[in-house]
Amino acid sequence: MVRTLAVALFAGFSLAAQAADPNPIVAYSKKAKFEDVRDDAKAAIESRGLVIDYHSHMGSMLERTGKDVGSTRKLYADAQAFVFCSASLSRKTMEADLANVAMCPYAIVVYATAQEPDKVVVAYRRPWRPDGSAASKAALKEVEALLDGIAREAAGLKK
Repeated sequence: MVRTLAVALFAGFSLAAQAADPNPIVAYSKKAKFEDVRDDAKAAIESRGLVIDYHSHMGSMLERTGKDVGSTRKLYADAQAFVFCSASLSRKTMEADLANVAMCPYAIVVYATAQEPDKVVVAYRRPWRPDGSAASKAALKEVEALLDGIAREAAGLKK
């Protein structure tokens, strides 16, 4: 019962956040080789002194498991994500509101679709809470600035 209630509350909060922010995913794209943009994303993260905790290969997982779930449609030429955290920004966001622990770790996703394999997208989810305090919102804006800077650098864009 408690678990069901928790799931329902989380879903409700997620829907409220999505309704308040019509663009929860920020994405930049460029014509390039997937591997080059992926490597640029990794370098952009590491050049800020951040450590990548996990490198996810979602595209190959979806390709490998498609037949197991009854689908043969190829979605991506490739799709990968880098998961990482920032000790200083995470501490700041969590000191502002302990519930912000749900915002960590951060992720930068790099993908190219099967339809357009030479158009590589770098994306992230906005760390945003409509119910947060002013301090929480300010700290989460700093996290978004970090993610945006990484994504723009990987996509070869100037801020």
